[in-house]
Amino acid sequence: MPLVPASQASEIADRILTAAGVPPDNAALQRDLLLDAEMRGIASHGLLRLPRLVERIANGVCDPVTSGRHDWTAPGVLRVDGQQGLGPVVAQAAIDAIAARAASQGVALAAIANAQHIGMLGFYADRVAAAGKCLIAFSTSEALVHPWGGRRAMIGTNPIAIGLPTGEGIFMMDTATSIISMGEVHDHANRGVPLAPGLALDAEGNPTTDAALARDGAIAPFGGAKGYALGLAFELLLTALTGSAIGREVKGTLDSTEPCNKADLFIVIDQDLAPVAGFLDLLRREAPAAGFSEVRIPGERGRELRRRALEDGILIADVTWLRLQDLAASAETIKD
Repeated sequence: MPLVPASQASEIADRILTAAGVPPDNAALQRDLLLDAEMRGIASHGLLRLPRLVERIANGVCDPVTSGRHDWTAPGVLRVDGQQGLGPVVAQAAIDAIAARAASQGVALAAIANAQHIGMLGFYADRVAAAGKCLIAFSTSEALVHPWGGRRAMIGTNPIAIGLPTGEGIFMMDTATSIISMGEVHDHANRGVPLAPGLALDAEGNPTTDAALARDGAIAPFGGAKGYALGLAFELLLTALTGSAIGREVKGTLDSTEPCNKADLFIVIDQDLAPVAGFLDLLRREAPAAGFSEVRIPGERGRELRRRALEDGILIADVTWLRLQDLAASAETIKD
């Protein structure tokens, strides 16, 4: 795995997106989202997603220009037709709109349909929390998770992220309701690294540690029946609010040919908040259990990895980096 300076990774992503017809502002937002995930050690939502995104633009199932169509159906409810726009572009436009509305009435939500993959939800939670507001973010995905007691994929990985200012900084958590993401499975397959036992099934519904076989199978819900229940609740709620596809009808984030029809939901809360930083410090001072060096707060490890990556460079999987170099070279050929 090469150690790539963040500036070099940023520059190559810009070249690829520009050659694909993405306007500069949209390209910068899409690049920042992918790089942020990569630097935080979440390669599943990082640069490995860029080649497929370029293919989707080339195949006409992604519009690199639009930021979506907005329709206020109630004072605090924004319905968004993403018009197949880039996920972070559509998402950020919606967040900006509801944040402005929440400033006057305390809370507002955006229910988004027909947008491309919006990536790591924590990216948005961090930005909103840094601006002094709270964000709760949800998304659905293709059917990648087997129901508790089932053998094939039926519901999405359906993540949630929460970000809020604490009085001395920000808190951010971001987790899927699956035990891992399908992006992690693809990352393991790309690097030839086996999965841990108990994470996935193959296409026949049998347990497997082979990431290549798991790509065609199903991921386990986290926490067994409880994670399954939570993921299912999110999928039902988001589908009902957005009118998007559900279950095995969801497509468009793991292929290059189908319009994206999953759901996204953002809630911005703009209220005076009591400081909670003291309690986080109390947690950090707790004596660690056997096998742990310290008690950590969700999101802190990712922020530390990001800081180190900015200083030292980003470890990028060989297959991903080679693919990006090929795309960048093709972009230069087209420009010349």
